[in-house]
Amino acid sequence: MERSFSEALKHRRTYYSITNQSPISDQEIECIVSTVVRHVPSAFNSQSTRVVLLLGESHKKLWKIVKDALKKIVPADAFVKTEEKIDHSFACGYGTVLFFEDQKVVKGLQEAFPSYQENFPGWSLQTSAMHQLAMWTMLEDVGFGASLQHYNPLIDEEVRRTWNLPEHWHLIAEMPFGLPAEKPGEKEFQPLEERVKIFK
Repeated sequence: MERSFSEALKHRRTYYSITNQSPISDQEIECIVSTVVRHVPSAFNSQSTRVVLLLGESHKKLWKIVKDALKKIVPADAFVKTEEKIDHSFACGYGTVLFFEDQKVVKGLQEAFPSYQENFPGWSLQTSAMHQLAMWTMLEDVGFGASLQHYNPLIDEEVRRTWNLPEHWHLIAEMPFGLPAEKPGEKEFQPLEERVKIFK
């Protein structure tokens, strides 16, 4: 859509109603993922973020893993609503982006810079958050709707086992995306004067 960065950021919303259609090719989706991972900054240039793109059957498999995990802990009468939400808001999409942080990198930095060791886990999460926002904005800019979910640590072990991922990859968030089925609701904003202070 070729929006400016400011326009793209203003346009980004949470979409819970999505379909399994795509406005672009899989190759273009892969290009978005690669661009984000390569160019989003990270603390100490750690490049600690790891991303897994799930399309097709792999996307469906993820949300089955989520449902199976939740079925073990959610009461049967409440699980009907839970399953409906997953099926109609996440599993019905075109794909999912999984965000991980490589703990081997984080621990390596803690050892290399002991005076900052307590800060690196927090900086790692900030690095992941920047990747999430960039991915979300770029996906929406080409016509997708997306949301950010957090079913970790409930699904961590099964996700690692299913896709043979390293133990030191720590799952942070899941981002299902697809063609929007309807417009998102209006976003309410808190007064800026309560959130921004300017001094000259």
